[in-house]
Amino acid sequence: MAKPFRMDDVVRVDDDVHAVLGSDVTWVVVKDGDSATLIDTGYPGDYDNLLASLAMLKVAPEAVSAILVTHAHNDHIGSAERLRAAYGIPVLMHAEEVPHSRREFLDQVSVGQVAANAWRPGVVPWAVRALRNGGTADVAVAEPQAFPADGPLDLPGAPVPLHTPGHTAGHCAYFLPARGIVVCGDALGTGHPTSRVSGPQLLPAMFQKDRDGALASLGVLAETDADVLIPGHGPVHRGSVRDAVERIRERG
Repeated sequence: MAKPFRMDDVVRVDDDVHAVLGSDVTWVVVKDGDSATLIDTGYPGDYDNLLASLAMLKVAPEAVSAILVTHAHNDHIGSAERLRAAYGIPVLMHAEEVPHSRREFLDQVSVGQVAANAWRPGVVPWAVRALRNGGTADVAVAEPQAFPADGPLDLPGAPVPLHTPGHTAGHCAYFLPARGIVVCGDALGTGHPTSRVSGPQLLPAMFQKDRDGALASLGVLAETDADVLIPGHGPVHRGSVRDAVERIRERG
């Protein structure tokens, strides 16, 4: 069961960009008038809270121009297919993430990996919440679409996909250049229930397909010279993205 929706779960990043704190995960609404781009969708159990967040921001679900996927883990695409089927919203992602979203394969932390790490602080409570919110549910996207072209997308906010492989092969962050904001998914986090570190960081190793690749991909984020990060896990980070990347690299 998802946590109850609260108005302060919707965090204003700027006038048209809001981060919404779901069940240990964040999705992002980028508005342009009455329409919006939705980046990620939380767990399956977050569906009602996602709709509540859109209503609070005065965005009708049918006015969402597209769902942009950072990567196809259950906590990020949990409501994507349900929204696509109900409202006809296209679901877009990097071409390498398309087969993952169809569940031609599943490349996320396994029950066995979680069990092997159960001794670590925070892992068991997080795992229980993840299971209750649909962490192992079937959330395959029936008609995922790869980005139609390179460069900015013709969507509210004109987001620019940034391929940042490592967490998954097709992981993408999204740069909003006019606002100096990077929506970074799980390319990095600023906190996680299973991490004892606060501030910018890579997610724990059990969540990474290729940790070295994830570390290398941080350079793509640094090149944006943005000054706001909205991660999939942890609070919004205000400050130089380049400096945040350097802190992670120094930590290793």
